[in-house]
Amino acid sequence: MHKHHSALGLASLNRPVQPVTLLRPHAAQRAARFFVEKFPGKPMYAVKANPTPELLEILWDSGITHYDVASIAEVRLLARTLPDATLCFMHPVKAEEAIEEAYFTHGVRTFSLDTLDELEKIVRATKGATDLNLCVRIRVSSDHSKLSLASKFGAEPDEMKALLMATRQAADALGICFHVGSQAMTPAAYGEAMERVRQAIVEAAVTVDIVDVGGGFPSTYPGMEPPPLETYFEVIHKAFESLPISYSAELWCEPGRALCAEYASVLVRVEKRRGDELYINDGAYGALFDAAHVGWRFPVKLVREDASDTRDMAFSFYGPTCDDLDHMTGPFMLPADVQAGDYIEIGMLGAYGCAMRTAFNGFGSDLKVIVEDEPMASLYLAQEERPAASNVVKL
Repeated sequence: MHKHHSALGLASLNRPVQPVTLLRPHAAQRAARFFVEKFPGKPMYAVKANPTPELLEILWDSGITHYDVASIAEVRLLARTLPDATLCFMHPVKAEEAIEEAYFTHGVRTFSLDTLDELEKIVRATKGATDLNLCVRIRVSSDHSKLSLASKFGAEPDEMKALLMATRQAADALGICFHVGSQAMTPAAYGEAMERVRQAIVEAAVTVDIVDVGGGFPSTYPGMEPPPLETYFEVIHKAFESLPISYSAELWCEPGRALCAEYASVLVRVEKRRGDELYINDGAYGALFDAAHVGWRFPVKLVREDASDTRDMAFSFYGPTCDDLDHMTGPFMLPADVQAGDYIEIGMLGAYGCAMRTAFNGFGSDLKVIVEDEPMASLYLAQEERPAASNVVKL
C-alpha cells in the first residue's frame, strides 16, 4: 500500500479521479492502547464499526484480544484473520445454525440474549453446553446519545428477574450487558444504566460474573465535542465497584467508533459547483451514509496547495449517483472560492464509513493510501496537540 505524508501530498502528486480512503494506522494504535491501558476492565472491539482485516490486525497488535461479533460472517472473518482472538457473539437474536457453528467450529463461548426463547435456542444449539458465558441484555435509555439503540433489543426491567434466574441455571458465567446508544455525550449515560443493572441484580438475587457496559463511547465531530474519555471510565468504575456482584466479576466494554473513527478519512474531488451545493465523487451510498441519512457532520477541509484567502461559507454535498437521496445537507464550512477540480478531505470516517460502502450505480472505490499526519480531530492527543473537530479549517 502506498504512503504519503498527508492528503495534500496525495492530491498534488496523483490528482486522483476516484475517492481515496486515507488510513492512519498510528491513530488506531493510539486509540487501542488508550483503552487497553486506561479502561478498568476488558475492552472488546465491536467489529461492525469497521471490519477491515488490516484494522483488526492493528488492534490485535495493540493489545485488543476480544472482539464483539454480530453475525456468523463476522465470526468467520475473525477466525480467519485472528485465529487466537476471543470472540463474543453479542447480537441478542441469532440463527440457531449460527450459534451451533460459532460454538462447535469456532470455539465461541460467549453469547448475549434478551428473551427466554433465545436462551432456549442457545442451550439447544450448543447441545446443553456447560461452559457458556451468557450475557443478558437489559434495555436502558439512549437519551444521552446521538443515535438511539433503545428500541430494538434489551429485556425490560420487569422481565429481568425471570430471565436472569433461568440464565443463571444454564450459564457457567452469568453476565448483564447493555448499550446506551451510539455517541454518548455524557458519562451519566453509563451511571444511569448501571443503576438499572444494580436493581436487576438485587431483585433477581443471582450471582453475576460479568458486567458489560457495551459501546457508545464517543469520538469528536463538529458540534459534538464530548468530555475526556477518562471521565467515562471513572463513572463506570465507581458504579461497577458498588454493584452486588461476585468478588471476581469482570468488567467489559465494547468500543467501536471510539477505536476506529480516527483511523480513516476520505479524499474526494469536487466535480461541479451549483451555488452552495458541491457535487463530489463519494456520497450516501459510499462512505457518507451517516452524513446523508442521520445528518452527521464530519470535519472537512479544502486540500489545495495555495491557501484560500476567502471566508468560509456553508455548503451541502451531492454524491455521484443519480439518486436525490444522495445528499448530505451539512452544513460543511469551506472557503467560498471552492470550485470543480478541488479536493476536499472528509475526516473521522474510520467508523461505519468504510463498513457501509456500496457500489450502487457503478460508483465506489477501493483505493487506499496510508498517510502519516494526524487525524482531523482526536480525543487521544494531548490537549495542546488536538486539532479542533470543526468544519472551520484555517489553511
